[in-house]
Order: sequence, then structure tokens, then C-alpha cells
Amino acid sequence: MQDDNNISKIDIDDQKIINNKELSLIEALIPVVLLMGLLAYNIFFTEDQEWFGGYTNQIILLMGGGFAALVGFYNKVTLGIMISEVWENLKSVFIPIMILFLVGALAGTWLISGVIPAMVYYGLQVLSPEIFLPASVIIAAVISIATGSSWTTSATVGIALVGIGTALGISPGMIAGAVISGAYFGDKMSPLSDTTNLAPAMAGTDLFTHIKYMALTTVPTIIITLIVFGIISASIEPTGSTDISNLLASIDNTFNISPWLFLVPVTVIVLILLKTKPLIALTSGVILAAIFAVIFQADVIATISDSSVSAITNAIFTDTSVATDNEALNELFSAGGMQGMLWTIYLITCAMVFGGVMDGIGALARITKALLSFASTVFGLFASTVISCLGLNTIASDQYLAIVIPGKMFKKAYEDKGLAPENLSRTLEDSGTVTSVLIPWNTCGAYQSSVLGVGVGEYFLYAIFNWLSPFTTLLFAALNIKIRQLIKR
Repeated sequence: MQDDNNISKIDIDDQKIINNKELSLIEALIPVVLLMGLLAYNIFFTEDQEWFGGYTNQIILLMGGGFAALVGFYNKVTLGIMISEVWENLKSVFIPIMILFLVGALAGTWLISGVIPAMVYYGLQVLSPEIFLPASVIIAAVISIATGSSWTTSATVGIALVGIGTALGISPGMIAGAVISGAYFGDKMSPLSDTTNLAPAMAGTDLFTHIKYMALTTVPTIIITLIVFGIISASIEPTGSTDISNLLASIDNTFNISPWLFLVPVTVIVLILLKTKPLIALTSGVILAAIFAVIFQADVIATISDSSVSAITNAIFTDTSVATDNEALNELFSAGGMQGMLWTIYLITCAMVFGGVMDGIGALARITKALLSFASTVFGLFASTVISCLGLNTIASDQYLAIVIPGKMFKKAYEDKGLAPENLSRTLEDSGTVTSVLIPWNTCGAYQSSVLGVGVGEYFLYAIFNWLSPFTTLLFAALNIKIRQLIKR
């Protein structure tokens, strides 16, 4: 999901599931309970306190990893095994971390080049408040299907849509929820997506059988999502709708707005469609935006720094803001560059440490096996798979593990129940892929929150497609709707 080339680095045979017969279920759950308790305490009782310089969640994740290591030592797991799994986890997020850095650079250079202001300027004239949210779902879905990447979608049209909607006075949480809903629908249904390739590979079916079968639950879910957003759009009264002319004038007075600026995002999207590596595509977007900044926005650069090189360097690496004569736009036209992504990168790194230790001591496999033991009925099997995927997204903080581990461990159980493998692959996607973005410390949740500038807590309720998908797949299982049986040869 992070990009359409990640499937090349996912060697399924190398995805080890470490079993530890010494470890009991209670022992496996102790680090999880401790982690959840500390995170909940931090969220609900220390909201206004800046402990550890604002890096409280990161420290909690490291504490959870340390406690899991103690459980591992008690159960005869060597330090070498735990370090090895942590290292494997850290290696798996190297590309996503590089992408995060580049997205930070992209936001800064797209701001000073006028790309983001141009998107907002033209978008305000096309997207009215009455259709904005469902239109955002559709736009994000189309881009995500085309690129196979929800991450690329958020980093391009997602940023623009949040900017446009915010200028219209629509809640950023609503906008982010609409963008994420559309982006993850498109990601699931795109044959270019890495998770859409990974899920059928783990379950033992082919890609297009998986996509066709997944459409049975995915299409109704996105239709419901569009209906809900349509109702919300019709009922909200955006505070910025009467001020659009002033907003347009402020943007026009500050930036040199031109349709030529759209060559920058179009180039990035085309490169992704041509299967160019995301690092190369995003780097190209940064370089092209820097060139366009010099060509189109000389006046803007002059207000930031005496040197164009210095202004562009600041936009790439540190905080950049462009002041306008409209207070509503000043917060919108600011970016943190690569530096602004450090909090998210630290969070992902610490989450990978916790997940790696939990995997190394055998806790992930032990918890998944316990869930499998409750799968005595067909519905129980589906429910156990969903819970396993949700749990691993929370504990392991990585959507790939949330697909790989349940995929490997539940595959035979589906066969024993006489169920076709596409039942498993669909359930892995309906519960593993889409819910990753709902966990603040998961790589996907941290990424989307950082790129869109909206906290997971703000968009959670409005990421309708993402939290509704697991319920849809369970409803189909409970009512025995389109549950495909194995064809005996």
C-alpha cells in the first residue's frame, strides 16, 4: 500500500513466523496490555502535557518493547533473536521512511513554487461545499486505482483537497476521512497495489480472482461511504463559503498562479503510472518544483530569503511559510519540510522495535494461534481472521505483518472448512489493509496523519470506508452471502 513497488521487496518465503512453545498466552499478552494501558493513559490523562519533549508515545513503545524483551528472556529467547527481528522490521520500513522525508520536501517545494496554492485556487472555483466530500472520495479513489498507492494519493491530491476544504471552512477531519476512504478503496481494487498482490499470494489464489471476489464487499462499502458523505455535505454549513472571493484574491495577490504549475503533480503521477520507483518519482517532483519556484515565484522567494538557493533549501529541510493578507490562508500556506516528518519517523521506528521484539519472542504467533482455536464455525473463522488482522495492526504496527501472519496461519483452516482461498485473501484485505490507517502508531496511520496534517483521532470517525469494511466482511460471513466453496477436482 505504501507504494506500488514494495511488492518486489516482500519475499514471502523470508517472512518467518517464530513459534515459542515456552511462551503462554498470558505472557504473550502482558506486553500488549502494558502498552495499551500506557498509551490510553497518555491519550486520556496527559493530553496537555509535553512529556519527553513531545515524544511520549515513542518512549511508551520502547518501554513496551523492553518489557516484551524481559518476557522473552524469562522464556529462554536470546537477545540475538530479538535484535534480528527488530532489524528485519527496521529494514522493512527504510523505503517508507525515505518516502516520508521526500513528502516533507515535496510539501515545502510545492508551497513556494505555487503548486499547492494553484491547486487550492482552482479547486475553490470547481468544488462547491455541497459536493466536496463525496467528490473528494471519488477523486482520491481514481488516483489510487491508477497509481496503486494510497500514499501517493495523499501526498498529491490529498494535500490539495485538505487545503481546498479547509479554505471552504469544512472540518479537516471530515476531509481527511473522505480522502483516506477513497484512497484505500482505490488501493484495494488496483492490481498495481502491493497489498492487493500480497494478500492472494498468502492465501493461495490469483490476483484477479481476488480483486473480483473482493469487489463483492468493497463496492457496497464504498457506496455506503459515498451516501454518508453526500448526506454530511448537504447538511454542513461551511464557514468559509461566503469568503471565497477574498480567498481567491489573496492567493492571486501573493502567488503567480498559472495552469503550468500543474505540470509538477502531473509529472509525479505519470512517473508512478509508468512504474518508476517512488523515491525517484518524488525526488523528481521536488526538483521540478524547485525549478518552477525560481521561474514562477521570484517575489515569494524574495520574501523568504535573499537567496533563492537558501529559500529552496529551507523549504526542503525546515519550516517554511508564506504570509498572505488573509489570516485563514496563513496556516494553510506553511510546511515543515523534512524536519516536520521527524516525529512521525521516530514513531514508526519505535513501533517497529516493539513489533520486532514481540515477533522475536513468539508472542505474535502465540496470540494468533489462540484466535485460531476459537474458529470452530465458518463465521468464527472469519471473525478470528478479522480480529487477528486488527490485533496485529495494533501490536506489530505494520500492515504487511497483519496480512502475512494471519495469511500463513489461517490458510489451512480455510481449506479444512472447504472454503476457497479467495475468502481468506478478501478478509485479509478487508480487515488488515484498510484498518492500518486507523492506528496512530502504525506505519500507515502515522504517515497519513503526518502528510495530511490531521490527527488519527480527528479523521477516525470519518474514515468510513476503513472501519466499515471489517463489519461488511463479517456481515457477509454471518449471512452466508457469496461465501465461495472449494471446487473439488
